[in-house]
Amino acid sequence: MSLFTGSIREIGDARALDVAVVDGLGAQLTGFDPSRPANAGITTVSVDNTVGGTSLLVANPARRQFIVHNDSAGTIFVALAATASATAFTYEVAGNSTIEGPLNGYTGAISAFRVSGVSAVRVTEVTT
Repeated sequence: MSLFTGSIREIGDARALDVAVVDGLGAQLTGFDPSRPANAGITTVSVDNTVGGTSLLVANPARRQFIVHNDSAGTIFVALAATASATAFTYEVAGNSTIEGPLNGYTGAISAFRVSGVSAVRVTEVTT
């Protein structure tokens, strides 16, 4: 029994390729949502050393992508969780740097923490 069979070919001058992974019975396991995001909200959040971190975004099932820009000189610690700290984080974001979540990625709560000082953090949430 083979773990992978199939072929991919280009048709005409196609610009994008939709791919789906299916199990042995043909049930789709993953896929690509070709719809395009239609809305974005931008907020500025002050992030400091508050215990548990500062909320950047609440859980949102309509989220298609998030972008976090640390608009200050100090490093912030961003967690894909409701709480963040200098030892419990997903991303370490240096001053004047940006992180971008994957399209059709994480839709849960996002928080941030800064060891000392305050960072102005610009958060963009792209939704359907």
